Amino acid sequence: MKKSFSHILTTALLSLTLLSSCQDLFNESNIKSNPNAVTDVDVVTLLSGTMLGVAMLHEDTDVRIAAIWAGQLNGLSRQHQTFASYIVSAGTFSWSPLYPVASQARLIQTKADAVGDKWTKGVGQVLEALVLAKATDFYGDIPYSQAFDDVKYPTPVFDKQADVYAALQTTLDNAIQNLSAPAGLAFGGQDFIYKGDVKKWKAAAYTLKARLYLHTGDYAKAVTNASSGIGSTAGDALTPHGTSQGVDDNQNYDFFRITRAGDTGFDGAYLPTLMKSRVASGNTKTNETALYNHFFKVGISTTGALDPNTEDGMFTEDAPHPLLTYYENQLILAEAQARLGVTDKALDALNSVRAGLANGYINGKTFSTTGRKYDAYALSDFGAAGLANPAKLATTQQALLYEIITQRYIVFLMQYESFNDVRRLEKASPVVQLPIPLYAGTQKPERYIYPQNEINTNPNVPNPLPTQFLKLPIYQ
Repeated sequence: MKKSFSHILTTALLSLTLLSSCQDLFNESNIKSNPNAVTDVDVVTLLSGTMLGVAMLHEDTDVRIAAIWAGQLNGLSRQHQTFASYIVSAGTFSWSPLYPVASQARLIQTKADAVGDKWTKGVGQVLEALVLAKATDFYGDIPYSQAFDDVKYPTPVFDKQADVYAALQTTLDNAIQNLSAPAGLAFGGQDFIYKGDVKKWKAAAYTLKARLYLHTGDYAKAVTNASSGIGSTAGDALTPHGTSQGVDDNQNYDFFRITRAGDTGFDGAYLPTLMKSRVASGNTKTNETALYNHFFKVGISTTGALDPNTEDGMFTEDAPHPLLTYYENQLILAEAQARLGVTDKALDALNSVRAGLANGYINGKTFSTTGRKYDAYALSDFGAAGLANPAKLATTQQALLYEIITQRYIVFLMQYESFNDVRRLEKASPVVQLPIPLYAGTQKPERYIYPQNEINTNPNVPNPLPTQFLKLPIYQ
């Protein structure tokens, strides 16, 4: 019997000793002595279940909320309409499966240590960093140092966000060291992301390090790490999908087309407006028509609606979904070099992304040649009267940054890094931002608020509780 994607993850999570909240819920002796309980899972099986959890966390409701709050997507009906009004409560969010999946990633490392397997341990460390980076990017201060021992720390402390970032960098440094080991156990059969290619996992770790350094404004270290990061589109970390509904299909497809058609869409969102401005403009080197049609399609949910393209574009049933990509790595290089004033190298990195788009590649798919143009830029294009300076910014550096930020905003559709960018760019110097309008009110959402279950069970939750409009510590 086929099992659904979510059922497979649920089974994997329940078969392990997990941290479902910061409270020990399973101390009853009759539960602990359950003869049917799974008492051991080998590290390779654990690896595949954890990867599945990480994949789900990059396509879930939290990511859709991030896309709405970044102005890429709009909430049009039911609960998602309230998200577009920035209305959330402590009951909106949950740390399951965030912390259960992170706990699995930590357990991978423990089991790998038991058999001296540095490669698998390194992958477990990358997976842990992916999950906890998402947690701190949404919530700020979170449990980390005490998060994985619910016996010793049933109510773990909340580490400061800056400390979490530092700890994640250490975790990734250790991952790179382990993935550099001369030998390890083969795990390709359980690795649906990289098929056991340790070099690709190592490059992904460097890209994730570079992402985190970009967040904290350490541009020199962002450049250093991105220089060792994902070196081509062949190194993209993508979640593969298939065409069996409820089994292996893309979760965005399932939401946009099957379970909640019309709840969200692109009518009223900023992203299609931005892309249209790059179709018939004075920028003769760029035409976003093909990518626009890859992202959007009219009339799928209702007549005239600007919907996610679930028919033949980005959100088809079998569309891969990105975790970390070559485009992101190059755009980290581009922005960091531009902020450091090294505009020639920044332009080289930006043009490498444009070359890939010119070939029609994005996230494991190829889009149409019709209306597809991404000619290489020259620095002169970013001068005061340059064709790539639509905002008429005062300096070449600012105009180049504007184009890099624009390209990031476009290629990060349905990746929560777009929401990170919106908040990060409020502080990054020089300040260059896209004119993304608010859907409602006068305040931009800045963070997710702590889940009710954590508030109820952990006295260490920050007090007073932050609202969704309070900036995260690293962006203050």
